Amino acid sequence: QVQLVESGGGLVQAGGSLRLSCTASRSIFSANFMGWHRQAPGKQRDLVASISSSGSTNIADSVKGRFTISRDNAKNTVYLQMNSLKPEDTAVYYCRYTDYRTYWGQGTQVTVSS
Repeated sequence: QVQLVESGGGLVQAGGSLRLSCTASRSIFSANFMGWHRQAPGKQRDLVASISSSGSTNIADSVKGRFTISRDNAKNTVYLQMNSLKPEDTAVYYCRYTDYRTYWGQGTQVTVSS
């Protein structure tokens, strides 16, 4: 079992920045992928960004150029740096850890005001 603890969400004005953190209860070396998804009210949960064990990243087109994902293996932590935030980025953001199964964090709310 893997526990994921997310932090860094909050309320920010459009154009602002936030950094989300996701710390795993065990080494993220074991993860094939770690990533962030988001879910707005009434919508499905969509992939925002992911990072593989080799460090290669995948960023959704809707946030490309504004969001970056990174990992600190020594801290078992993955980060999502979000810049130039827009109201449409408002959602609950979930951390995902995948090895031979997938684990989810509890979610952290990001609200961007116009």
